[in-house]
Amino acid sequence: MSPNTFKQIVLRERPVADILPDTFESKTKAFDELHVGKSQALVQVTYISLDPAMRGWLRDVRSYVPPVKIGEVMRSGGLGVVVSVGEGSKFQKGDLVQGGFGWTEYAVADDKSMEKISPPPGTTPLDFLNTLGMTGMTAYFGLHDVGQLKAGETLVVSGAAGAVGALVCQLGKQVGARVIGIAGTSDKCAWLESDLGVDKALNYKSPTFREDFAKVVGYLDVYFDNVGGDILELALSRLNQHARIVLCGGISAYNDPQPKGLKGYLTLIAQRAKMQGFIVFDYTDQYPVAVKKIAAGLADGSIKSKFHIVEGLQNAPSALPMLFSGANVGKLVVKVSDEPSMSSKL
Repeated sequence: MSPNTFKQIVLRERPVADILPDTFESKTKAFDELHVGKSQALVQVTYISLDPAMRGWLRDVRSYVPPVKIGEVMRSGGLGVVVSVGEGSKFQKGDLVQGGFGWTEYAVADDKSMEKISPPPGTTPLDFLNTLGMTGMTAYFGLHDVGQLKAGETLVVSGAAGAVGALVCQLGKQVGARVIGIAGTSDKCAWLESDLGVDKALNYKSPTFREDFAKVVGYLDVYFDNVGGDILELALSRLNQHARIVLCGGISAYNDPQPKGLKGYLTLIAQRAKMQGFIVFDYTDQYPVAVKKIAAGLADGSIKSKFHIVEGLQNAPSALPMLFSGANVGKLVVKVSDEPSMSSKL
């Protein structure tokens, strides 16, 4: 039987700096407000993804996607199960799907806005919110297309214990590079070395971090940047000729209303180096190639993934700031519901 109501979480006000408890608010909606039209499907959301980019979506500024509007359901990628379909829909009841459903228990989605998923052998549906989803695509194309990493080169990865960073480290080892990861706790550094096989992990909170960086890294060929700020400045001072800096994110500045500019960028001239930003959506037509290669690694154990699962949609607002404090290890997701039984009639 269908429920009488369902929950959504909407943007209440735009945060100036840190995300606060009253940035979002919960709304109760009547289930009969959900109307499934032509080429649409009703989806029960099972998991939602929490990503650093979501902080940028809260700013009312020009970007690669419009900002989330006040009163609008918070945007996010997610997984779900189709529970009913409209006329002409390409989906069927019971299909596992991924799409931008947002922070909601149920969503009506256009066929073109979501995709049916069939986990390859050795993988799970949840992998499509991590290594087989936007996280994996970001790591893969950022490293291979933008970074152009080659065997024997030195790769440095900031935010290395996060979802993107952890996969970049592993892809770097696959290429045959020397990989140095940067993280914020000794436990994370130990995990990077023992489980993911990085050559060395450095704790940026250590009082000797700058000295350790110079000693261990020497000079780098590719810097995959998830952090920005002081660590990016440090990397700029340790570039080999023709080094590449992959600007994936700058999480250290996401909550800063007045981020500082770079000082050491002139090194790019002296070392004939390149610093490039990218958006993963530019590679949509190439996703199948990356999914196939990453799935093979998951199946044979050469690629590992880790999840930090928060239970309950109501906890999404308090979980999102974990990304900026480093409280999570691995891919941060929120479990919204169990997969529904398709024997029930919705």
